[in-house]
Amino acid sequence: MTEKELIKACRKGDRKAQEVLYKRFAPKMFGVCKRYLRKYEDAEDVCIEGFAKVFQKLHMFKDKGSFEGWVRRIMVNEALMFLRKKNNFNMTVEISNIEIKSQVSVVDELAAEDILNLLNKLPVGYRTVFNLYALEGYKHREIAELLGISINTSKSQYRLARERLQSMIKGIGYEKLSG
Repeated sequence: MTEKELIKACRKGDRKAQEVLYKRFAPKMFGVCKRYLRKYEDAEDVCIEGFAKVFQKLHMFKDKGSFEGWVRRIMVNEALMFLRKKNNFNMTVEISNIEIKSQVSVVDELAAEDILNLLNKLPVGYRTVFNLYALEGYKHREIAELLGISINTSKSQYRLARERLQSMIKGIGYEKLSG
């Protein structure tokens, strides 16, 4: 069954098609949720809530662009809503006029499991901004809007997350990332 056929069947409420869609995308989307949330159970809950929203809002997908990207955006938004309920992102230090050099690809240097373990050691604010900027490709302006923080806070959280990750990587025997 093609993706378009699957989406069409899901829009009609076909439970089998919904199950197929869930099984096709759940592992990857759980990985997205897990990057934002430390606890396995929280990531699982958010992923399930995200899929409920996917099925509720499926009529809003306009068959333009990537369906997987559309689902991913829902998962990221669900994870952020969960984090907003649990954390105050405004309780961070702002550093003005910071310069962020180039994006560092941690993915090229470490295995996925190593990355997840390192990300889980970061404070919530650092981890969230790092995920949104470095892994999801959001701009600092967008991150600021999503989290209700200033652009400078987003930039400083990203810089501090990078520095902390570099220290952790150096501490476990990997070469320091350039950037």
